[in-house]
Amino acid sequence: MSDRFLDSLKLLLPDWAVPWLEIIELGLQIVVIVSGAWLLAVMLRRLIRRLGAVYSLPPELMMGARRGLGFVIYAGAILLILDRFGVSGTVLWTAFTGFAAVAAVAFFAAWSVLSNIFCTLLIFTARPFRLHDHVELLENGEKPGLKGEVVDINLIYTTLREEGGGQVLQVPNSLFFQRVLRRWREEPSPRQ
Repeated sequence: MSDRFLDSLKLLLPDWAVPWLEIIELGLQIVVIVSGAWLLAVMLRRLIRRLGAVYSLPPELMMGARRGLGFVIYAGAILLILDRFGVSGTVLWTAFTGFAAVAAVAFFAAWSVLSNIFCTLLIFTARPFRLHDHVELLENGEKPGLKGEVVDINLIYTTLREEGGGQVLQVPNSLFFQRVLRRWREEPSPRQ
């Protein structure tokens, strides 16, 4: 708020309320930032849903877009809130780049993680299966393995819901390229 407006508001308020004016102003700014971020996220989710329906986009792409946009919007809101508290953006950027450099070194040390992320990209591009497909990873030949409905695909794991029990399995994405994969579009029939 402008200083002139605050000075005129101070004259109208009782003496006990004047010290609380800055706290109220900060609180209102935070409420506006959070409300704006939430509203923007809702609008963009609806836009992504409509684009997905119009252009028949795969659900995996829409889910990734929603998650990515949500992360960017809420991270921006947190940065704006921290700015209202007086935290410098330069300090935050320096800390972030320092942590990112250390994380990059640690990340490259974890080759299995990189393998899973690369396999995620292959799953999204080659599309050996999709959300809500029923899949089975065979150990060797016809020996039964992991089986269930694909309910989520993220950077490291694909989540399978087992038939019957409702339990979920988180299978590393690289495993789908190391084993034989059987896929059904509908619910598979029970084995005889």
